[in-house]
Amino acid sequence: MQMKNVVGQSLLLSSILAISSAPALAGGKIEIDDTRWVSFGAGIRTSIASVSDSAPNGSSRASNFNLDNMRLYISGQASKNFKFYFGTDKMWGEYGVLDALVQYEPGEKFNIWMGRMLVPADRIEMNGPFYGLTWGQYTVPLYPSDNDINNGANGVAGTYGRDEGITLWGSMGKFQYAVGIFDGYSGTANQKDAPLFATRLAYNFMSKEANPGYYTSSTYFGKAGDILTVALAAQSQSDGYGTATQSGSFSGFSVDFFFEKPMASNAAITVEAEYKSFDVSNAAGFGATMFDGNANFASFAYLMPAGDGASQYQPYLRFTGNSPSAGASSSLTELGVNYVVSGHNLKLNLNLTNGDANASGAQGADNNTITFGMQFQI
Repeated sequence: MQMKNVVGQSLLLSSILAISSAPALAGGKIEIDDTRWVSFGAGIRTSIASVSDSAPNGSSRASNFNLDNMRLYISGQASKNFKFYFGTDKMWGEYGVLDALVQYEPGEKFNIWMGRMLVPADRIEMNGPFYGLTWGQYTVPLYPSDNDINNGANGVAGTYGRDEGITLWGSMGKFQYAVGIFDGYSGTANQKDAPLFATRLAYNFMSKEANPGYYTSSTYFGKAGDILTVALAAQSQSDGYGTATQSGSFSGFSVDFFFEKPMASNAAITVEAEYKSFDVSNAAGFGATMFDGNANFASFAYLMPAGDGASQYQPYLRFTGNSPSAGASSSLTELGVNYVVSGHNLKLNLNLTNGDANASGAQGADNNTITFGMQFQI
């Protein structure tokens, strides 16, 4: 869900059938003069999943072919401090605007983005699907702007973690911050037109994470040094849910932990964990649209040794638990392996999940699923 590594001169994608033998990807930008430039890029995530007891007869395995993401990126710089970014993705079976923003970036300590952009949140939502450690990282409840149940075709409360608003972000030493105000939920319950407030505060105890803007990753494949980061994210909106006569407010916070340790022969250990708590002040009529309760997950990965420039295997294990205030709790275990050809630009994934947790937070069907996925970016 991000615009990282969007540099490229061509939007023509080579066949993903040759993905396993493709070289490392690189691109370039079109320079107009010393200060002005434009760059182009693209990304694809596609998968096939075999899901137990999900065929129409209720007992056979279902085979699901998915085009998870298809993104086109355009970014550029109009002057020394002013940039722009525009991106698209597949939405509800069609294609639409994912991001569209103007970026004022005078320095490291203070920057302003305005337009349609990622709402500051927890690490997995700041990763986007292309920069997660696991293929299925969205198995805990998501903040309103990333909650598909709320979004619908009208895009209320945002879409794919995005919303219209303004974000102030920057860093001071090893402290990183992002604070924003957004439209948020704009349905009939919000008679006062109350905005959504969002923030993410992170501290890097070891090496400082370096990503575009306030975005994140859940693995750097050992290339970013020793990393230990703890972050707090929070969002709130008055009159964020319900009806015109019975409205309620939303508030939520999360604490996420990330650790990565490079080892000999390009190996690396990665640990990620999170605790998340959501509160909907008036539960009447809101249960179907927003999670109320607590959730957590923990992941562990080991990037296996290899020579410089060689592809690597990265097996991982992830546990998820969701505990709503009303209704049954749910859990999910994911065991998988990434085959890393060129970092987040080119990798394959094979994983097995078992359990009944999902991004809505409500208990779902108890299935085991085998998924094979491919990811490509330029």
